[in-house]
Amino acid sequence: MSLPPTPGHPMTAHVQHNLPAEPNRFVGRARDVAELSALLREQRVITLCGVGGIGKSRLSLHVAAEVVERFAGGVWLVELARIGNAELIAHRIAEVLGVRDEVPGRVLDGLRARLRQADALLVLDNCEHLVDRCARLVAALMADCPGVRFLLTSREPLRIPGELIWRVPPLELPDEEHPHAESVLLFVDRALAVGARAVTDDMDDIVRLCRALDGLPLALELAAARTSLLSPGRIADRLKNRFQLLTTGDRTAPERQRTLLATVEWSHELLRPKERMLLRRLSVFAGHFDLDLAEQVCADGGMVRACEVLDLLNGLVDKSLVQRHDASGRYHLLETIKQYAVERAREVGEEAWLRDRHLRLICEAQERCFTAGSLADRMPWPARFAYFGRGRALLDDCRAAVDWAMESGNAPLGLRLCRATVTILAMRGDLAEAVDWLERLLGLDLSQVPPDVVGVAKGGLAYALEARDELARAAELIVESIEEQRRHPYSHWLGVSYAVAVTVFLRTGQGDRAARYLQELDEAATAHDDLFNLATARMAQLNLALFQGQVRQAQRLGEQALALAEESGHRWTIARALTHLGAVAEARGDLEAARSHHTAALPLLRELDNRAELARCLAKLGRVAAQLHDHATARENVAASLVLCRQTGQRREMVRVLVALSVLAQSEGDLDGAVLAAAAASALRESIGQHGNRARTHELLTLARARLGETRVAALWARGREQHPDEVARRILDRESPPPSPSFAPAPEGRCSALTPREWEIAGLLTRGLSNRAIAADLVISPATVARHVANMMDKLGFASRAQIAVWAAEHRPGAGDLAGEGDRGVEGHCG
Repeated sequence: MSLPPTPGHPMTAHVQHNLPAEPNRFVGRARDVAELSALLREQRVITLCGVGGIGKSRLSLHVAAEVVERFAGGVWLVELARIGNAELIAHRIAEVLGVRDEVPGRVLDGLRARLRQADALLVLDNCEHLVDRCARLVAALMADCPGVRFLLTSREPLRIPGELIWRVPPLELPDEEHPHAESVLLFVDRALAVGARAVTDDMDDIVRLCRALDGLPLALELAAARTSLLSPGRIADRLKNRFQLLTTGDRTAPERQRTLLATVEWSHELLRPKERMLLRRLSVFAGHFDLDLAEQVCADGGMVRACEVLDLLNGLVDKSLVQRHDASGRYHLLETIKQYAVERAREVGEEAWLRDRHLRLICEAQERCFTAGSLADRMPWPARFAYFGRGRALLDDCRAAVDWAMESGNAPLGLRLCRATVTILAMRGDLAEAVDWLERLLGLDLSQVPPDVVGVAKGGLAYALEARDELARAAELIVESIEEQRRHPYSHWLGVSYAVAVTVFLRTGQGDRAARYLQELDEAATAHDDLFNLATARMAQLNLALFQGQVRQAQRLGEQALALAEESGHRWTIARALTHLGAVAEARGDLEAARSHHTAALPLLRELDNRAELARCLAKLGRVAAQLHDHATARENVAASLVLCRQTGQRREMVRVLVALSVLAQSEGDLDGAVLAAAAASALRESIGQHGNRARTHELLTLARARLGETRVAALWARGREQHPDEVARRILDRESPPPSPSFAPAPEGRCSALTPREWEIAGLLTRGLSNRAIAADLVISPATVARHVANMMDKLGFASRAQIAVWAAEHRPGAGDLAGEGDRGVEGHCG
């Protein structure tokens, strides 16, 4: 099933990508585009290298757009210019791909899981300041993800095996035989765009100007922006003795910076004083910004008034120093221009004032978004969602503001900003970033921070840590958080902290403590008409009632939770209440009602782009459909959930997928597949410290032992625990109507003796769930040789699949009886 596009991730011809629309016409470089497009069929890593301003980024995006339909796994742009810490590269890639960092320090594992089977292109833009870390990361992903290709831009190569270094040349320069070269076409195109209608009357001067600028696209665009004031000849005259361009192969960064700096300085000198001031101040924004934000941050009421910002901003757009996106009404600075403007702000002593102002105003803007979007109960959803969207759009600036809060030691504002932003991250289903922010800020001097703000911050950190399964730390922090917040009047955050405590202590087996916090949550939320937390309390009470077998009580609590959620108007809460009601309906055997509740939650979760909860809901829908014997729908939903789990790297949701697959296989009469999936779920669940429904697993194994035998179930269970979850999933999802399970009667002695020693060796590796490629690597032979041996074994043994060989080998190879006995004990250990 193809997934719907997510915000910022459009789809073209059913291929996902996040490539931006080109801001203006792409001029020239036809041969470059054709050559790079062809090379991407053969090369796995291509690095576009060249001097700053030569057009590496624009060329990479244009080539990526040309080849987008080749990559079924998507084409994904990862912008690294704003990443200052090399350790965050993997997190940035994970964010673009929607991969959650659930296990601390294991984000690379999540990326491997997401990309291992993907046929995708990653475009890593602006790698030069992170080149060493980029090299190691790309090399690691190349080794484990054979279908992934990389297109990078950098001022220097990665220098890794398999990398093709492609030097981006300047645009073609005009000569007597080619007066209309690429550089001329680009200059004329951009000059006409700013209204210089008579520019083509001066072709000789244009040729002179293009030669003086050595065909650098950025320099040509900046020069073209001035043609509304100066003729090409006068511009060319002003450039004399201003540049000394480098040769393409020179790698000395300072010289490159001086060359580009000369171009930018020349454009900067033509600005009016207030335009220069606004350009300096706009450099504080991390990414895109709108007019309202620019007016708030950049206007000081004196030198630059708010009413002047629009005209000044339009002037900078006209001069190509600020890029405007007409569709969204947002703006951004090219990274080169931004860096130049930052240096100018530093020179005039404005940087600290500017970043302080940015931190304060971004904090206030995000607090307004949170208050209106989350605390304003009974607000119509469209208005509420608009605030959520604005808060999400501020995330890049939140990151920059938190960095400055750390650098300047401003813990009070930094923690307030985090408090307002955590909800945005939670509604996206991704709290990993909050851990980093809050840990860093809580490490500052907190003597000037109000205690309740510190308490809320600790609660937010506990919330994020629980999502990453760091339960011991979460338990310690949430107790401190609640104690500090209790000393102050009730707030929404105290209610959230109570809910986190309930979850943490239930997961750690401390039911009495969880029950006490749940009672406090219920009483406090009721007393203060806190609909969000009151609905959360009802859902927690529902979970406890289900655990205790009180299905009618759970139903009543679920209906109350849904009524409270609908009264609040918050669709995230409504979706959560619906999925809880779905669980209750399934528990009482009303599968149609369960399907109806989960189906109703899906569009709400899709609107929020909460992939974590969407994956969970789809897995539950698949499980219910399987029990209704609607196997096609079950496959569709579970497959969609599996895709989301791969994209986000969510291991807990992968457990749900495996459980759903086990139910599906059992419903189809495929007991082998049901046991394999249950075993894989058990192994994955143990690896993250999560407890599951042992009763269902015990029931399945009892049935399987009765029909298949103790020895065979033990072998299946052992193999399922060893196999990669993707292999188990493919085995079940790819089989639309499984054949009856073979009897696996003891093979005649002739069959056993017919296998060669090498075939016995390969059969033994098959019992471990290894692929042909993995077996080949283990035995130092080719995958094709392995495939021939497997085919010969199928013929000799009369089997139709590798799985049959694996189970048979586990029963009949020397020592099989002892191995089966260990398998039985393993099953008992994981079921009871």
